[in-house]
Amino acid sequence: MQTILVVDDELGAIEVVATALEDEGYRVLSAANGRHGLEKLTEGQVDLAVIDFMMPLVDGTAMAREMKANPAFKNIPIIMMSAVGESVVRERFDGYAAFLRKPFRISALIDTVRRVLA
Repeated sequence: MQTILVVDDELGAIEVVATALEDEGYRVLSAANGRHGLEKLTEGQVDLAVIDFMMPLVDGTAMAREMKANPAFKNIPIIMMSAVGESVVRERFDGYAAFLRKPFRISALIDTVRRVLA
């Protein structure tokens, strides 16, 4: 079973995304900010990280940069999600495998996850 880490400061968004991914057969870990997301990465094998761009404490780009700088996490693909346009996100960090603009359809999330993990 593949494990996906979902990091978002909106708890409702985490619930919706986690439920959808679990319904598709994935194991889901969650965190409310980038600092906690980095801690969750140490709890076991993570196959994919779905990270919100704007969060308190450690934002999505800072978390993603730390992942890419750490040999243990640098090969974990990242799906970055945000309500702001991709061009804004790409200016700060472009090392993600896919981008989802919020709000997005659950079907788009599932399709993107499948494509990135394939």
